[in-house]
Amino acid sequence: MTLPEWFYPGPAGGWTADMLDHLPPGAPRHVELIDGSLIMMSPQTGFHMLTLRLFEGSLHPPQELIVVREMTVTLGLRQRPEPDILLVNRSAFSTKGTSFKPEDVHLVVEVVSDESRDRDRTTKPIKYSNAGIKFFWRVEQEDGLPVVYTFELEPTVKAYVPTGIHRKRLQTHIGFDVDIDLDLKWPPPV
Repeated sequence: MTLPEWFYPGPAGGWTADMLDHLPPGAPRHVELIDGSLIMMSPQTGFHMLTLRLFEGSLHPPQELIVVREMTVTLGLRQRPEPDILLVNRSAFSTKGTSFKPEDVHLVVEVVSDESRDRDRTTKPIKYSNAGIKFFWRVEQEDGLPVVYTFELEPTVKAYVPTGIHRKRLQTHIGFDVDIDLDLKWPPPV
């Protein structure tokens, strides 16, 4: 694969968060910024797509929060990851917006794929917790079904502590009750 000229070697000093909004028209649709490096998203699997639909349709937050998918969070000058699902303050949502501030993010959900495993298990949780995002869920595939690892921020040390491992059903409290049947039905319920 030949990369476009604008991609390599990249700007001196690395890419910055504001540069993501100004990539050339031919740039991939889903690009995130980790430590000043552009990360291209691999093609989505069926498991990933069904899991995103499940969470997007099953999370029922209070009125002040809204569920969004595949938008970035600007964590710093050279940090702008793109979680799969976010719960954000409704007041922070804009139809022209492309990214959220960490203080407007209530929950981040990452659906692990083969190529993102290390970032989703290690790199991103540290960055999210350092930014003060209160809840983090990591979704992995086990025998074709989602397993959800839930975490809550321990604010004194700015680190996530595990709150559960959920198979078949996700029941937890993140400022409101969550109860999600983790069966990936096809076609998904309307």
